[in-house]
Amino acid sequence: MNGRRKLLVSFGACALGSRLVAFAQKRRPYRIGILYAGSPESGKQVLDAFVQGLRELGYVEGDNLQLERRFGEGNNDRLPQLAADLVRKNVDLVLAAGTTPTAAAKQATQTIPIVFANATDPIRSGFAASLGRPGGNITGVMNFAIELNIKRLELLREAVPKISRVAIVCSDDLTIPFLLPEVEHAAKALALEMFTIKVQHRDDFEQAFATLRLQRADAMYVLETPLNFYNRKLLAEFAAMQGLPAVWAVKGYAEAGGLMSYGPSYESNFRRAATYVDKILKGAKPGDLPIEQPTKIELVINLKTAKMLGLTIPSSLLLKADEVIQ
Repeated sequence: MNGRRKLLVSFGACALGSRLVAFAQKRRPYRIGILYAGSPESGKQVLDAFVQGLRELGYVEGDNLQLERRFGEGNNDRLPQLAADLVRKNVDLVLAAGTTPTAAAKQATQTIPIVFANATDPIRSGFAASLGRPGGNITGVMNFAIELNIKRLELLREAVPKISRVAIVCSDDLTIPFLLPEVEHAAKALALEMFTIKVQHRDDFEQAFATLRLQRADAMYVLETPLNFYNRKLLAEFAAMQGLPAVWAVKGYAEAGGLMSYGPSYESNFRRAATYVDKILKGAKPGDLPIEQPTKIELVINLKTAKMLGLTIPSSLLLKADEVIQ
């Protein structure tokens, strides 16, 4: 074999060897578990925002990313089993959508990283030692700010100055023991009379609505829990049918027909959660990543519902709105 032929063979072998090494070093797709308390339909907007956030960071489903989605379909009792299933799948990380899913994921694993989106008060929920340095295997983006409770009630009163008796609708959730007193305190500060209606399952709403009629509320404050969000259309339809102006924490309620919502942008929070996933997959420890508080707060007013209720929303309030649904 002459020198030129030997050189070509050598180059060819090197190129082949490089391709084989690259193939051997190519990592399997990252496997991310998603634990969501509602249904695929109810979670579409926020989960799409999360996937888009990952895509912008270079993670593409079907290429270097595999998503294992699990949905509780509005039944919190299913979440521990779904979380355990994700652990058995040996996922690299779990995205827990909300407080109750985060608690279920925490129960299932103390080693697999957990990133939450929209958890309420992660310290009192037992997920973190502090916001600045969570410790353990959990971090993420929270959705809670105490001052939002009184602000929601102030906005509701601005929209409907005559209200005096407000029903708080809540469901079984880890956050209720500390969230409910905050709302009651906010109501007291505004000299509003409040009473609480609790539901545990979807079948309880009919009885809850009957109680609301008997109690003669003139407005409704819906606490953000997985069960309430999953049944937001049912709640919005009841409020409209009873002529009850209602304030909600999440834009999705206003989109479903509620009068108004004021709270963090869930889509923004889920997109931000993707940045935590990226950092952890690149080697960061969850316990070293500070928990992020909500930065984007949205006021959404449904004018169509206002007209149905016979309300004229003050122009001063409309000017504050980030979105007006016609």
